[in-house]
Amino acid sequence: MQHGITLPPGSENIPLEQWSGKKRVLLLSERFGAGHTQAAHALAVSLRKLSPHVQTRVIELGSFLNPKVAPVIIEAYRKTVYVRPKLVGFMYKSQYRRSLNRLTTLALHRVFYTHAMSVIRQLKPDMIVCTHPIPSAVISRLRKKGLRVPLYTLITDYDAHAAWISPDVSKYLVSTPEVKEKLLDHGVYADRIHVTGIPVHPKFWEQQDRDAKAKIRAKFNLKDMPTVLVMGGGWGMMDPDQSNELLTRWSNEIQFVFVTGDNEKLRKKLLQSPRFQHKNVHVIGYTKEVDQLMDISDLLVTKPGGMTCTEALAKGIPMLFYKPLPGQEEENCQYFTQKGYGEPIESPKSVTKWMNMLVHYREDVLSRRREYEQNASRYHPKACAQTILTELSLLSPTQNVTMHESNRSLSVMMEMEH
Repeated sequence: MQHGITLPPGSENIPLEQWSGKKRVLLLSERFGAGHTQAAHALAVSLRKLSPHVQTRVIELGSFLNPKVAPVIIEAYRKTVYVRPKLVGFMYKSQYRRSLNRLTTLALHRVFYTHAMSVIRQLKPDMIVCTHPIPSAVISRLRKKGLRVPLYTLITDYDAHAAWISPDVSKYLVSTPEVKEKLLDHGVYADRIHVTGIPVHPKFWEQQDRDAKAKIRAKFNLKDMPTVLVMGGGWGMMDPDQSNELLTRWSNEIQFVFVTGDNEKLRKKLLQSPRFQHKNVHVIGYTKEVDQLMDISDLLVTKPGGMTCTEALAKGIPMLFYKPLPGQEEENCQYFTQKGYGEPIESPKSVTKWMNMLVHYREDVLSRRREYEQNASRYHPKACAQTILTELSLLSPTQNVTMHESNRSLSVMMEMEH
């Protein structure tokens, strides 16, 4: 199954050693969901893994520049998503073809302009990559005012809302040819779009052998038996009642690993339930070892966030999707369902079918997974990083970072990651 991702010409032999000094890539994101920042860190680590001649720095722009106000706004958004998802979906769809309006752009410019320029002047990046529409709009506005650093916008879902589109973006990096078509429909020129896939951390690039999986099970105190990994994204947005009813009643025959992310309240609630005190039910909060949990699981039950689905694609694990948020998660769910990598939970029968398969026909499930793993090799997880490296190699060495504005330094020491 092809994903339409092609490695850039010459990407395997990029003459980075000819650069004078290291190239600097500044990656800007926002904390509206964990996926945007995850994508930024995944790309940063991938760049440094592929080339010793690159330095990176990941910054959540709003949280960094407004550490008191940003968490309040993000928490309000989280509650809105959880309590009124239909409202979020209505706003997403009603504004689907509208880029950020002039008033919004001016407001963002006024709030972020001075400090954003201070960050750029101190770090002196050769390239800026944005994984969220807000910093993309901010940097695009700065480029309109004279900033000469190229801006690359990485769309972290399998859809293309117009909010991602800003007039002074140099190039767009997108997940699939379908998303490219949507950008073309929005009026973006074809030569400004690269189909690279969404980057995942290098630890998702490789499959583990039997011995490695045995060590992972021992590490997490898990058994070698049918295993289901249940995730609710970085915010841990899963329905505990649904999870209780549809999954844990199978815990005598199937092992379950629930990952609740940053949602500590949910983790405690699950642990208090008798159903989650079964010896084959494990509840984990935030973890950086999702790759290992995917390695030893037979099925992933998850909300269809762009990053989680892409990580699962790289690992070749089948997916069941529950309660996609109206908007981009619905589009993600539709894409992976159409491609045959997962299916939505439309009724209890969907869960029953898969649980029965795991219990009575596990070899069929494992065979399907092996097929998915073979298909995953066509995903090219390094493509996004290699595209960036190729673009960096083509930049003029006389690239001017600054604008004709007075510099106001930040009190925070800024350093690039090595």
